[in-house]
Amino acid sequence: MISFVVGTTAELIKIAPVFHRIAERGAKPEIWFTAQHVDEVADVLSDLKLPEPALWFVPRSQAHNLESPAQVPGWAAQVMRTAWSRRAELRARLSSDGRPPLVLVHGDTFTTPYGALIGKKVLKARVGHIEAGTRSGSILSPLPEELNRKIAGKLVDIHFSPSEREVQNLRNARGVVVNTEANTAIDSMRQVVNQPLDVPGLPEKFGLATLHRFELVSRADKYREVLEILRAQSREMPILYMAGAPEREKIRALGLDNLFDDKFIAQPKMRYLKFLPLVARAEYVVTDSGGLQEECGYLGLPCAVHRARTERHVGIGENVILTEMRGDKLQDFLDTYQNRRGDSWMDKYHPSDIVVNSLAQLGYC
Repeated sequence: MISFVVGTTAELIKIAPVFHRIAERGAKPEIWFTAQHVDEVADVLSDLKLPEPALWFVPRSQAHNLESPAQVPGWAAQVMRTAWSRRAELRARLSSDGRPPLVLVHGDTFTTPYGALIGKKVLKARVGHIEAGTRSGSILSPLPEELNRKIAGKLVDIHFSPSEREVQNLRNARGVVVNTEANTAIDSMRQVVNQPLDVPGLPEKFGLATLHRFELVSRADKYREVLEILRAQSREMPILYMAGAPEREKIRALGLDNLFDDKFIAQPKMRYLKFLPLVARAEYVVTDSGGLQEECGYLGLPCAVHRARTERHVGIGENVILTEMRGDKLQDFLDTYQNRRGDSWMDKYHPSDIVVNSLAQLGYC
């Protein structure tokens, strides 16, 4: 049996098409959830037609979003307690269909190496890693994602890499390396990108921004700089800034509430089914999200990645630029974004099919 050990809404989004294709082959995969993110899980499961997790490593009544590094040790201890105390049951479930037991992890969150460790050492299963091999080249940027990926790379048996670049990054890795040609996110995007928009008062043309990473928000000078640049730019065309609770609290703490008005519009974060169609209709995107960078790359949408480094290369040098967290490079993008729109890749790649065909050939489904 195949279990997906995941812990965030982004991971659920990217494993959804793989999960469904495995199920279409008559197998019965399960989701085992570590509860790094909790608040939007029900919406994502509903939107992508995924079942409720068969296992919560953190009791659902006690689960809450991890919002700071200080919360990680307690969370990790609870996840390991559950895995260890229920190891006999979980091993039996993995072996219940007569096929080799397999644990699949995804991406670069804390759950990625931790799930790989549990699958390999506690449950004695083979482990596969979807979105394997991405590297920024610096252990400190992004932190902890770069470290998470490197640890996972030492543990897993099957690496599903989204391009030849990542395959080369894993040329010395143990196990099997499979080039899926793109990120499985593109298969989820295809399901929802053309959904109707439901945003009252949406301007006819708008830019969109999401900035939430610790390496930016924790630096008051850099966070203030980017918000002030976006505020000035919004005088020319409205900008929607999708802000979660931590960002809104930081904005209040820095006294930056006055930057927002009817042109620089602070919006609550939206569920995936509603957010991606909004992204697709934006004139441009400013983000520090690697996932959103890839989605913009696949859509051919002008995008500025406001980070010092990125481990992802979809669209870079074409419709996507890396600002290196410099205000002048961001401003240059905002002045020239009209020249950066590229071609859509939405019909070009089907990475989830490659993942599942590979698993079938190896006897897992």
